[in-house]
Amino acid sequence: MQLSEQEQIRREKLHQLQALGIDPFPAALFPVNTNASYIREYYKGEENKADFTEVCLAGRIMSIRDMGKASFAVLQDSTGRIQIYVRRDDICPGEDKSLYDNVWKHLADIGDIFGIKGFVFTTKTGETSVHVQELTLLTKALKPLPVVKEAEGQTFDAVTDPEFKYRQRYADLVINPQVRETFVKRTKMINTIRGFLNERGALEVDTPVLQAIPGGAAARPFVTHHNALDVPFYLRIANELYLKRCIVGGFDWVYEFSRNFRNEGMDRTHNPEFTVLEWYTAYKDYFWMMETTEQLMEKLALALHGTTELTVGSKSISFKTPFKRISIFDSVKENIGIDISEMDEAGLRDVCKDLKIEVAPNIGKGKLIDEIFGATSEHTYIQPTFIMDYPVEMSPLTKKHRTKAGLVERFELMINGKEIANAYSELNDPIDQRERFEEQVKLMERGDDEAMFIDQDFLRALEYGMPPTAGIGIGIDRLCMLLTNQPSIQDVLLFPQMRPENFED
Repeated sequence: MQLSEQEQIRREKLHQLQALGIDPFPAALFPVNTNASYIREYYKGEENKADFTEVCLAGRIMSIRDMGKASFAVLQDSTGRIQIYVRRDDICPGEDKSLYDNVWKHLADIGDIFGIKGFVFTTKTGETSVHVQELTLLTKALKPLPVVKEAEGQTFDAVTDPEFKYRQRYADLVINPQVRETFVKRTKMINTIRGFLNERGALEVDTPVLQAIPGGAAARPFVTHHNALDVPFYLRIANELYLKRCIVGGFDWVYEFSRNFRNEGMDRTHNPEFTVLEWYTAYKDYFWMMETTEQLMEKLALALHGTTELTVGSKSISFKTPFKRISIFDSVKENIGIDISEMDEAGLRDVCKDLKIEVAPNIGKGKLIDEIFGATSEHTYIQPTFIMDYPVEMSPLTKKHRTKAGLVERFELMINGKEIANAYSELNDPIDQRERFEEQVKLMERGDDEAMFIDQDFLRALEYGMPPTAGIGIGIDRLCMLLTNQPSIQDVLLFPQMRPENFED
């Protein structure tokens, strides 16, 4: 392993610390009793300084300003940053001044983790700070952090190189506080969703990630092998069919935050491993699901931003209910003036040819309609819009429309030109479902590697009787991108997939 000059110097300091009898990685608990954010928010100077005479906190040193026998430094913990004041005679009250002169002044580096004890005060310039009385090295950092310029709490040259940010997210989180804030908001978003569902009586469940049949979606799966059973298994592409089994079993409303895996391309809105929220509710339909979904979206905007009017990139998007509703055929007609609702496969291929939409020769009518909508219409829906009433060929798990022949009761929620949610009145007729699966097999035989397998056990479950049910899948990563104003899915995944590094270079 090749070490930079800075890394070599830090290792030399590590050895010097050990020679002084100082453990650079001590095991003992450090009795933290507060944090930077709490001090900044609640310390009021003379009014309550007595409450802050014995504070104990820990974090990384992000800057040091040496003034001889005293110095100022910035300490960063999980809640933010605070200035600390270190005076030689305070941390070294006796004759031995080596802790300050040697350890603090010469062996400490930016990125080192220290524990401090002291009292809070206000500097002459009015900055809330901690006057350090005890100083303890808790971790020696052997690799220097990238240098980032800051002033008045603002970052002016945050590291933006994707190769660094996504591959070394741990360092990105340290130096870019706004990145940490994105992931705090992601967790708040998920907790808000859980609260919304739990308050309404939904039950959170877990279903298998390793599946004998990759069902519930049209996608290419990852394949693995179970050694003990000596059979192939698939990483799940969706959890839909297992959640429906729960509905058959007697639960009225179940949900799961599902880690899904699809062996497909990677771009700014796709990652091979991603998170989807799915829920299924008995005795409901897709109209109820639209109302519930828009209520959830409005609640999320308010929870994260305190308003329903959000800025996403250069666009202003309103999450105020109700949302617009339009059929997929009306949407295409509205955008390009062509009615494709009565066209057969040949007609749809002609439309694709005229519009210069490249399509594979082995896909069927449903995929062709999807390609036309995606190329001509999807990107136009910036404000939240429910695209409704898809053709039956596009939706093998969806109940046929109650009044419109050839269609199903399905909607997709589009926001900022992207699909955020996909929902159905769920198909619960086992005979119809078997026929739909058999149509998928025909597509598979034509070479469509995203067509669905037949899940015989799921069909058996339906034969026991599944009540009328509404179901939905919501892309958590895309929703997080939207609600945190991030341009890429990699920006809302702590550790996005990347090509493995070659550490031998």
